[in-house]
Amino acid sequence: VEHTVTEEVTGIDIVKTQIRIAGGATFEEIGLVQSNIQPRGVAIQCRVTTENPERDFAPDTGTISLYRHSAGAGIRMDGVGYTGLAITPYFDSMIVKYVAKGSSFSETVARMKRVLIECRIRGVKTNIPFLLNVLTHPEFEAGI
Repeated sequence: VEHTVTEEVTGIDIVKTQIRIAGGATFEEIGLVQSNIQPRGVAIQCRVTTENPERDFAPDTGTISLYRHSAGAGIRMDGVGYTGLAITPYFDSMIVKYVAKGSSFSETVARMKRVLIECRIRGVKTNIPFLLNVLTHPEFEAGI
C-alpha cells in the first residue's frame, strides 16, 4: 500500500514517524501502539502520469501547455505539475498523485472520479482516461 493511503485511513504521518523513530523515540513514546491504530474510512490513490495507455504505457514527452489540478473535501494532492513544465524521458513520468478519502468505497470512488474529470493537463498525453476507465469498470465499482 502506498504510504499516503495508509496515512489517510490511520491519521498517522508515516514519514514524520520514521524520522522520530530514527532519532531514538520508541513506539510508545510517540503513541504508536497497535491496539490504538484504528482504520477510518476508505482511501484510493491515483498517480497521474504522462504514460500513454495507447502506446503500451510509454511515457509521453513535451511541454505542459495547461495545468489545472482539482481539489476539494476528502482529496489530498501531491504533485509538481505546472503550466510550462518540460516533460523529459529522464525522470519519473508522474505529474501529480491524488488520494481520495471517504467514509465508504462508493463515496471515495465518486470523489476520485470527480477529481480526475476536473483535472486539466494539456500538451502531453496522460493516463487519466485509463484511470477513469478503471474507476468506472463494473467489477471495480462492485468492489471485486
